[in-house]
Amino acid sequence: MEKSMKEINVAVTGGAGQIAYSLLPRLVSGETFGPDIKVNLRLIEIPQVVDKLQGTIMELIDCGFDQTGELTATSDISEGVKDADWVLLVGSIPRGIVIDGKKIEERSDLLKINGGIFTDQGSAIGELAKSEAKILVVGNPANTNALIGMHSANNSTQQWFAMTALDANRAKAQLAEKAAVEISSVKNMIIWGNHSPTMYPDPYNATIDGTSAAEVINDSKWLEEEYLPLVQQRGKAVIDARGASSAASAANAAIDTVKSVINPTPEGDCFSAAVVSDGSYGVPKGLIFGFPLKTTKEGKVEIIQGIKLNEFAQSKIKVTTDEFESEREAVADLI
Repeated sequence: MEKSMKEINVAVTGGAGQIAYSLLPRLVSGETFGPDIKVNLRLIEIPQVVDKLQGTIMELIDCGFDQTGELTATSDISEGVKDADWVLLVGSIPRGIVIDGKKIEERSDLLKINGGIFTDQGSAIGELAKSEAKILVVGNPANTNALIGMHSANNSTQQWFAMTALDANRAKAQLAEKAAVEISSVKNMIIWGNHSPTMYPDPYNATIDGTSAAEVINDSKWLEEEYLPLVQQRGKAVIDARGASSAASAANAAIDTVKSVINPTPEGDCFSAAVVSDGSYGVPKGLIFGFPLKTTKEGKVEIIQGIKLNEFAQSKIKVTTDEFESEREAVADLI
């Protein structure tokens, strides 16, 4: 008799969007959770477009993956997150959308508009998702959205993350190109702070074949004046080049994050995501902040301690901390 697979429930908001289109097949293919896990996928969308999810479900069925479980489309967040093991909050109101005749461009406006969305989602997750559920916020502004959602969930046994893996992948790629090495040679890529143009990709603690990337490249002017803006503005550069946001690489980064959380981190490496600060590295407690992380063999995600930060790094981390604190103040009524 064939051995039955273990099943998990995965909820994804923004299920009809471009990021989800790249993301969903990889969630149910066996790549993300393993070949012996059947994935019950709940796709969540706003009522106006939820019907489009039927086409997506048809495609997922047509992929023929053995690991594909029940596929559900819903506009009800409570139905979508009930008993969820993982919740990927991909959907959010993007910059540039027109609402009530006004084009939303300012980050402060995005914070408030998305705040209401993540309040409702967080409340449903806290009440209905599994007690050990893990929640990854992809939709921007990710850190503050995660902060709002986490407070609304009010469930201390669930763990919230905001995605910085896209920044980390971009940062590794730029270092590898400059050093003329394979991307796989770059390890320990830390993204400190907010997923915004103030985040700090750390080239001093990143390594290339075991040596500090900054030492290998040996060009502090390039690192401090060109490299940082290259990484910080990469999302805008992609939009300018292709006329749309970086959906495929964002989906890939979400997959990377899930795999990093559920698998032990290789010795001597780390992964990047934003988690609630416990005061490490002087970051105010309670912020959802990008840190160097590791997953232990027991499955616990921990902030790696003892990373040395030079004056340049400290100054950049202060900038992103100050920005995030101002964002927290802007949504204080929601947390």
